[in-house]
Amino acid sequence: MLSRIIVIIILLSINLHAQKYDFLQPITIDIIEDSITSVVDVPKLETINITDEYWISTVYDPYKYAKELKFPIHLKFKDSTYFSPIKKNKVITSRYGWRHGRPHKGIDIDLVTGDSIFSMFDGIVRMSRYTRGHGRTVVVRHYNNLETVYAHLSEYGVKENDTVSKGTYLGKGGVSGNARGSHLHLVINYKGISINPEYLFKFDENNQIRAKELWITKKWTQPIAHNSRRQSNIKPLLSEANAIASLIKQRSIYTVKSGDTLSRISKRNNVTIASICKVNTIRKSAVLKIGQQLIIEK
Repeated sequence: MLSRIIVIIILLSINLHAQKYDFLQPITIDIIEDSITSVVDVPKLETINITDEYWISTVYDPYKYAKELKFPIHLKFKDSTYFSPIKKNKVITSRYGWRHGRPHKGIDIDLVTGDSIFSMFDGIVRMSRYTRGHGRTVVVRHYNNLETVYAHLSEYGVKENDTVSKGTYLGKGGVSGNARGSHLHLVINYKGISINPEYLFKFDENNQIRAKELWITKKWTQPIAHNSRRQSNIKPLLSEANAIASLIKQRSIYTVKSGDTLSRISKRNNVTIASICKVNTIRKSAVLKIGQQLIIEK
């Protein structure tokens, strides 16, 4: 009799626990797939094989016969800063733009022959050899397909196909090639197209990239739209919509006044002389007349 009572008590206890914790009910587990795929699907820049296409060490511009780029270009950076190409204050002596009737496709940074030059980002050396005009030149391709060009060197510090890190020593600055005085000629190319370096980077002591994502229109890839003697008015385009909107050019009429020259008009309106001449189909040597109307395109 006592054992029967004990068995009944145990069964009642089990039943009460089952009801309390709902052991007898089916359990449903929700698997959230988005949180898994979002991690897997994000590619790292370093996983891209940047030597797959147009990897030629003997040619400065291997993209010469590639398909024409579509604008605007969407450019991404993994960092918010770059490594300074020189270890001193960066003094720009000549900017990206029109210079002496020719396009100047980079910026000139003052240095003393023998100053060390460093890679701005991680990448692989595509070219390390003498080129016409640029002299001893090192070209580094980076994982977002930008190429940084370091020209007029006096000494090489790397060889072609070397993998470099941000801040790696590349060589020494100098005056090789067609250089007037020692300086670093720094060029930023994207698949063979030069980009105004100051649109992408701030050349001050903070070494800042203007944004981790930037949109580039043709304006920032055409030296004729800029003046090598002064910095362009830079407003980074941070979205595709802003980039497309910026393509709508604004035109105004300027009436020539007494004492005006093309140089004065360009400075007053923040446009290049070359741009004024191109829009108005006049030569730089053209004689301006008081009252003459010129189209100013920005």
